[in-house]
Amino acid sequence: MKLSKKYAYPYIVWIIIMIIVPVFLVFYYSITAKDNGFTLDNYAKFFSKNDLLILYKSFKLAFITTVITLLLGYPLAYIISHIRVKYQSMTLLLFIMPMWINMLLRTYAWQVILSRNGVLNGILAFLNLGQLDLLYTETAVIIGMVYNFIPFMVLPIYTSILKVDKSLIDAANDLGANKLKVFIKVILPLTVPGIITGIIMVFLPAVSSFTIPKLLGGGDYLLIGSYIEQQFISTYNWNFGSAISMVIMFFILLSIFVMKYIDKDSKGALPW
Repeated sequence: MKLSKKYAYPYIVWIIIMIIVPVFLVFYYSITAKDNGFTLDNYAKFFSKNDLLILYKSFKLAFITTVITLLLGYPLAYIISHIRVKYQSMTLLLFIMPMWINMLLRTYAWQVILSRNGVLNGILAFLNLGQLDLLYTETAVIIGMVYNFIPFMVLPIYTSILKVDKSLIDAANDLGANKLKVFIKVILPLTVPGIITGIIMVFLPAVSSFTIPKLLGGGDYLLIGSYIEQQFISTYNWNFGSAISMVIMFFILLSIFVMKYIDKDSKGALPW
């Protein structure tokens, strides 16, 4: 037992250096002014009308992204889990292979697709369907986020579906339940933990993303991730940027707590 504790020490040191110390520094900057004097003005400044509007936009887009990835990801995970076993690994590999490419490059690719003279408008023009101005819009940002984050929704749901006891499905079929009732009454409730995990894994990076909104939304489309980057890189206001980061960290931790509470409270059943 003592030997196993010794193996944990390097991880404890790593956690202290890479997580606790940076978080403490961010918190310290957030409660100090540029002259290192204690102040809460950084937090008070953030809770102005304009900054709260940026926060609202960020949470709204993250929520929309999460909902769309769930609606697309669950059927996709279900389909993958029901194809032949020997093809599942290859299908998953093809699905996650784009994730091996840097997110910046994938987002630049969407710029080419959605631009005025891009691939999408070229196809629409060929079909005589007109053209769309999607680039540098909210729709473009949502498309980029859904594309980049949908694997984080599919994989945990796929794993949950595979863990469903097949004997429960057989029992439901024997009792006369059709496929829809089997899905609603058996499969869906048992995959709630995977859904909760997928929601957390998509919502958290989506709410703080800055690369996708910056490239697909344009410089004028400011979300909370881009706003934090602006404070550190452009205006060099590390104190205010740290305060924003701490507020976002609080909301993220609150979101995790709420989702975990729902998962625990439901005990594998749907809330309704």
